[in-house]
Amino acid sequence: MLDTLISHPDFWKYVSIPIGSGVIGWITNWLAVQMTFAPKEFIGIRPFFGWQGIIPSKAEKMGRIVVEKTLEKLGSMDEFFREMEPEKIAAHLTRSTQARIEEYTDEVMAERNAVLWENLPQMVRKRVYNRARRAIPQVMDNLIDDIGRNIEELVDLKHMVAKQLSEDKALLVRIFKEVGEPEFRFVINSGFYFGLMFGLIQVPVFIFFPENWVLPVFGFIVGIATNWLALNVIFSPLEPKKIGPFRIQGLFLRRQRDVAEQFAHITTTELMTLRNIMNQVLNGPHGERTKLLIKKHLKPLLDGGVVRTAAQLTVGPGGYLDLKRAVEDKAVDMSLYPFEDAAFNKERGAVVEKILSDRMQELSSEEFQDLLRPAFQEDEWTLIFVGGALGAMAGLFQLVVVFGI
Repeated sequence: MLDTLISHPDFWKYVSIPIGSGVIGWITNWLAVQMTFAPKEFIGIRPFFGWQGIIPSKAEKMGRIVVEKTLEKLGSMDEFFREMEPEKIAAHLTRSTQARIEEYTDEVMAERNAVLWENLPQMVRKRVYNRARRAIPQVMDNLIDDIGRNIEELVDLKHMVAKQLSEDKALLVRIFKEVGEPEFRFVINSGFYFGLMFGLIQVPVFIFFPENWVLPVFGFIVGIATNWLALNVIFSPLEPKKIGPFRIQGLFLRRQRDVAEQFAHITTTELMTLRNIMNQVLNGPHGERTKLLIKKHLKPLLDGGVVRTAAQLTVGPGGYLDLKRAVEDKAVDMSLYPFEDAAFNKERGAVVEKILSDRMQELSSEEFQDLLRPAFQEDEWTLIFVGGALGAMAGLFQLVVVFGI
């Protein structure tokens, strides 16, 4: 029987069917993954002729999903800020500002009366600097304490993350790629094995029904089924199930601990950094409220003698209000400078990273899958049917080139 099969004139052509199906499955799954992430910007003629990666095309929506499905379940903005230890943030602000107080004062005073300020005795200028240095620690403590109490109103977490990811599509793509790298690799490689399996079924069907439509139709089925199967193996079953000696669960769900650690690290070093939070505090939708807070807490510094003394020495009593406004504006402008310190950002982020990781490991399987599932769900059936169309074309190619029909 085997000898008869091997000696059949079309034996090697039949052998090529499952191999071809495996290749089709691999290519269609590979293409599905590429179309998920690339290109980052639309290529083609809008609205129908062209393509943009599914995730980059919905960057803002994906950013909101990251917040809604994950971050908002892990803690509040108030909690995250408290874990960053506001007292240490205030101390860092104090050190940074005190280190540059002479520079800041000189800049403001030079704008108002540069010649007179530069010609004042050094002893007099030092008196102004020292007054500011003594007042700054209390000002910073009060300011950060006030920001902490109002952080939920000052920071719109959803807006912050969605805006950053919509402006930085490369970061958005990297988050999904890094978090789901083993799963995306599985989707691609499983395409070959699922395709090979369907090809083995296809051989006897084609032998008994050598119709021209069989190979293209099976190619279409292979293209659709390999994508669909791969996605289901990643996320199903949701909860572990024992089948004999084996414990079965969706591949992504089994990696909850590793994914939690990885996602927490990316989030606290790229998204929820202290710098980004403070940038949102100052420049976000509620930035004007923050600026009023800054000015409120500067009042003791300004009215307590620093600006008044400087004004009397340089621009006279009449220029006091103008100089006061200049100092307030300068304080707002320089507010973000201390948060550019990469080492301080990393140190504060590390505190939140562990909390995020621990809480993410405690999520239910249903909640946890929401981290990666949107990457596949968005236009999922578009990708599956594109795979089917490519599979049908590959089946037609087999029919014409391999079998010469």
